[in-house]
Amino acid sequence: MISAVTKPLAGLKVLDFSGLLPGPYASMLLADLGAEVVRVEAPERDDLVRVMKPQINGQSAAFCYLNRGKRSITLDLKHADAAATVKQLIQHYDIVIEQFRPGVMARLGLGYATLAEDKPDLIYCSISSYGQTGDYAARAGHDMNFLSLAGAMSYSGRKESGPCPSGIQIGDIAGGSQPAVIAILAAVIQRQNTGQGTHIDISMADQSFALQALVAPSALNDGDEESYETHLLNGGGIYDYYRTSDNRYMAVASLEPQFRQRLLETLGLANLYNLKDSELKPHIERRFSSQSMAYWTEKFSAVDACVEPVLTLTEASQHPSFKSRELIKVGAAGDRQIAPPTQFNFQPNELPSAAPVKGAHTEQVLAAVGFSDNEINDCKINGLFG
Repeated sequence: MISAVTKPLAGLKVLDFSGLLPGPYASMLLADLGAEVVRVEAPERDDLVRVMKPQINGQSAAFCYLNRGKRSITLDLKHADAAATVKQLIQHYDIVIEQFRPGVMARLGLGYATLAEDKPDLIYCSISSYGQTGDYAARAGHDMNFLSLAGAMSYSGRKESGPCPSGIQIGDIAGGSQPAVIAILAAVIQRQNTGQGTHIDISMADQSFALQALVAPSALNDGDEESYETHLLNGGGIYDYYRTSDNRYMAVASLEPQFRQRLLETLGLANLYNLKDSELKPHIERRFSSQSMAYWTEKFSAVDACVEPVLTLTEASQHPSFKSRELIKVGAAGDRQIAPPTQFNFQPNELPSAAPVKGAHTEQVLAAVGFSDNEINDCKINGLFG
């Protein structure tokens, strides 16, 4: 088991000014790997994720997951003393993550240029909808906006119904959180080599555009645009979801010849191997629709054909693949969570400490960077903490 001391990012310190999903997911990934993360929260309003349902000891299950292993301080960033307080804090931290619209942190006296004057090795990551520059910089956006403007939803869906909302926030996480972590860690290495920090500009729309690794190159170079169910990976071939007799689904990803052969043999359709996908697909649909998901799951359980059932989250949590990897753990608040999935030296990870109550560590964090008891008390009296 990996202790907190030996985790890869132990010693790295992060001030996280973000809320909702993209920034907190990014800082959760850093905390899971051992970084010390302190949330900087507004005293007068809650992160909307905190008040979602279900609630566990006054905070949502989602908040408990996204903010595990972190500490929390409250600061009124509009307060006259806020900028000076943050500047003092910054001297003891390596990384800032912020998710305001471009220009907001600068107006608060907390922009990169201002903070880097006193701390040139600061790594400052801004996650925004459309980037810090450009025609859309000041515009609001959410996950489906990024994926739609990037072109991804013009071929992700069905011919009859068009684009389909994704249950996972692809633009927020794959286009925001994960690129932010990659860029932050790259900047840490750069700082080790140069002694200089940097301002990282993560546009979730840009990153969503860049996710289209197989489809975009064709569209950009020969103008061959995909649409709904026209590509071998978006339902245009046998790679697809198939309804069963009990209105569940099986996922068929039998792309390679050997998997295609095993799929058809198991379905009793081996004689149709040479049919084109468009001709073969109706036969596969009819076969899957003739039996239940449980039947086909059992049938394919011993067949290496890239065919799996579409499970609910509850079913997935009990699946042998995830159970054998010890992926579900009980948190400090008694909630069940997905444990940090990245393993080092093949050791399953334990859950970090419980998500913090808002402002629970304000005095502790300020004292650790040199604020005296009197100074902390003055901050309380003048309303800096709310």
